[in-house]
Amino acid sequence: MSGVFPIGFFLLEHMFSNFYILRGPAAYNRQIAFLQGLPFVAFMEITFIGLPILYHAGYGIYVTVTGKNNLAWYPYPENWLYSLQRWTGLGTFAYVIYHVWQTRIANILYGAEVSFARMAALMQDPVNFWFYILGLTAVMFHFANGLWGFLISWGVTTSALSRRISGGTCALLGLALYMIGVNALIRLVK
Repeated sequence: MSGVFPIGFFLLEHMFSNFYILRGPAAYNRQIAFLQGLPFVAFMEITFIGLPILYHAGYGIYVTVTGKNNLAWYPYPENWLYSLQRWTGLGTFAYVIYHVWQTRIANILYGAEVSFARMAALMQDPVNFWFYILGLTAVMFHFANGLWGFLISWGVTTSALSRRISGGTCALLGLALYMIGVNALIRLVK
């Protein structure tokens, strides 16, 4: 549940804010200034984003380490999705740590501004750019597949038809968010 309610909502907001990159530097910088100007922003980031991510990652690592992976014996689609969920979770956590370091922590420790110009400068390094592409891929698969699994495990989608519909819907949501992210990254290197 932690992956859907605090983290999933934050991901949607984060991608909404990243969409402003496509509108240009001024629009993105205004959005960042608005977010950084919210009252108690540090408290909200730690309480509603940082701690839930750490909990979710810790629990995910526990499940990955203790889970029974039977992909070699039963290579069914569901087993592939289970394994990919674990692998992309680890990749997502590494990506999030790197991204937070380059943005929020660098801002706090070194005064590096969070702005269009700063993100564009970071994306000029091809290794950085492709790491962000791979990280975004892991994040969006992990989110979409996790949301689909959440709907099943919490009894929202109980029939085979509802699981297929929700699977397609979650996949389309993940793909749409992925395309926003990729287009924003490409816009930063232009």
